[in-house]
Amino acid sequence: MSITRHEVRILAFQTLFALNSNPEADPSEIYTQLIEETSTQPKIPAYLEQLVSGVSNNRVEIDEVIAQYLKKNWAINRLNKTDLLILRLAVYEIKWMPETPDKVALDEALQLAKEFSDDKSRRFINGVLSNLVEKNN
Repeated sequence: MSITRHEVRILAFQTLFALNSNPEADPSEIYTQLIEETSTQPKIPAYLEQLVSGVSNNRVEIDEVIAQYLKKNWAINRLNKTDLLILRLAVYEIKWMPETPDKVALDEALQLAKEFSDDKSRRFINGVLSNLVEKNN
């Protein structure tokens, strides 16, 4: 049984969270450990590598996009790490992966927020990404 795209996004979020805590860590080792814990499929999905490397390699540009949609008195460094990582994943998919519909990226981000954050964060993430998606279309 293969890993779903949603499960890949969860693994990408968890990998980015681990890399945020330990930037010197090897993403491949994190993928392997996470996949062994959650799946019977030992193969690392290409989509997982694409999401993690895409967010990592485009972080500055992604953060600039996020900053455009924050309230005037907010800055990236004021966001909690969980919300910021969820936003980065969604913005990467919206701006750099045209094969992923914007609505799917938004819905997946809200699902991640539901699983890893709280209702207030989910509403905040929805506001930021909804404005981005509206402007993107």
